[in-house]
Amino acid sequence: MDYTLGIDIGTYETKGVIADSGGRVVASASKPHKLIAPKPGWAEHRPQEDWWGDFVFVSNTLIRESRISPKDIKAVATSAIGPCMLPVDKAGHPLMNGILYGVDTRAALQIEELNQKIGKDNIFELCGNALTSQSVGPKILWFKQTCPDLWSLTSQILTSTSYIVHQLTGEYVIDHFTAVNFAPWYDIKLLNWTDRLSSELPMELLPRLAWSTDFVGTITSQAAEETGLSVGTPVACGTIDAAAEAVSIGVKDNGDMMMMYGSTIFIIELDQHQKSDPRLWYAPWLFANQFAIMAAVSTAGTLTHWFKDNFAKDLSSENIFQQLTAEASVSPVGANGLVFIPYFSGGLTPIHDPDARGIYFGLNLTHTRGDLFRALLEGISAGTRRILDTYREVDAFPKKVLAVGGGTKNNIWLQSNSDMSNIEQHICKHSLGASYGDAFLAALALGNVRKEDIIDWNPFDKTIYPNPKKVYDETYPHFIKLYEETKGMASVISAIQRKSI
Repeated sequence: MDYTLGIDIGTYETKGVIADSGGRVVASASKPHKLIAPKPGWAEHRPQEDWWGDFVFVSNTLIRESRISPKDIKAVATSAIGPCMLPVDKAGHPLMNGILYGVDTRAALQIEELNQKIGKDNIFELCGNALTSQSVGPKILWFKQTCPDLWSLTSQILTSTSYIVHQLTGEYVIDHFTAVNFAPWYDIKLLNWTDRLSSELPMELLPRLAWSTDFVGTITSQAAEETGLSVGTPVACGTIDAAAEAVSIGVKDNGDMMMMYGSTIFIIELDQHQKSDPRLWYAPWLFANQFAIMAAVSTAGTLTHWFKDNFAKDLSSENIFQQLTAEASVSPVGANGLVFIPYFSGGLTPIHDPDARGIYFGLNLTHTRGDLFRALLEGISAGTRRILDTYREVDAFPKKVLAVGGGTKNNIWLQSNSDMSNIEQHICKHSLGASYGDAFLAALALGNVRKEDIIDWNPFDKTIYPNPKKVYDETYPHFIKLYEETKGMASVISAIQRKSI
């Protein structure tokens, strides 16, 4: 029997699976790690400890517990949070912590600088995307301007997946789906690096481009010693975790949309045409001649952890989220009049506002912890509705929505999202996540499966049907208005914060 190994490094946890050629999981393993927030608006991981250290631990655990010979693992694929920014020296050693995706908003000034120097329209025309906190380009410029000594030692600028693949193979590569986030240095039409708009970044600092199922190298002797894998095992290029998660649940046809309930709400919809709008993100998909339209609420599952850590210290740690959800279920739809804005780390699509902040509005002395937790979940759903309204406006409303991620275990969150946006959500039998998608991508790279075979690997299990609520239609306009009327104040407060750090 042939097997494939998939490992995904997430915001708070690394997960891995070994699957056989029919999609049966023969072993799974995980390892937690922490998001580091050293300053307001910053979000980091330690690449050696959190990325590579986790990969090594999970790989060895999978091989040990499955009792499979490493030689029977015919291919490896990995994914990780992204897009991230990590400079490395000539030996491939990290020069700093990895700067994370859109939840890290430190490069707001560099976004403004690039937009002024190059022009927003020119960037959008060449790169297919506006510069936002999700963009790696401004974070590279931030690094160059604020860390000149480390910049002089930089040999490559990587993302999280690129770093893992380099540790495994010695190769520096990046997939197109991730590379599009390196604006203004990626040409969306030519699918290649470019310095046409800016010479701030030497092109030789960027890794080689590849498609996600391209084999880009093999396991080196050093990597084999550390991971337990066999020397010479092929390694696929891989991708960002959200894309691998979309693969894992059968997002394969144009009009299919993944709604990932993770640390963020991340949305991917496939389309046969290049269709970009400055309010959304756009990228070539994992395979040639298919495209993706994307969006995100920057803090989603992260907010449930924030709430737990700050307001639920009295609850049992074993089933703390179930207890909070039980309390929220006592609160009526609409959370007794509370309106919650979920932009705790800025607002991503469609507002692209790094200065946006979180708000609880309408508090009075009768409100309970259950009201607060329900309002939080409904606020995330309201932010998701704003995204789906934008998809509708650009004539890209999904034909099918597939939900995945840890948040799908929360029935209040799941149902409020269907009710708020009037959408059906389909949930698959397996919710193993991006690591399962990685194992499938590795099988695709081998030629052992077709894209359509993911339906056999992971069939539909249930559907969440919408039950539109009048109260949501009444409160949603106030969600929009509350953000719009406070964004100026949030911008001023953010400016004050930046001066004080």
